[in-house]
Amino acid sequence: MKKQLIKNIEFSKAHDLVNLVDYQPGKVVSLTLSQNQTLSITLFAFAQGEAISTHSAPGDALVYILDGRADISIGGEKITATAGQVVVMPANIPHGLEAVENFKMLLVVVM
Repeated sequence: MKKQLIKNIEFSKAHDLVNLVDYQPGKVVSLTLSQNQTLSITLFAFAQGEAISTHSAPGDALVYILDGRADISIGGEKITATAGQVVVMPANIPHGLEAVENFKMLLVVVM
């Protein structure tokens, strides 16, 4: 039996990515689509004001904003990103983010 590499999403069906996670007041909701030693793909929905504190990761992280707006800090510089935009956070550089308003993102980390 072949190992399933993508999970938590129905195969052979068209999906609206933005609708696979829902907002919950005061929470960060996540849905892992794939995770292994070299790749992680996760959907997130952040309620306004929720954040991920500054940290660093061993891989490059690509954030694709699906809905709303977020402030993203990378190495001490702040970027505001909105729906349709992509931001890449380099490996081993401190980064974090905060929901300026409700926002959803697809996070792809490549190690």
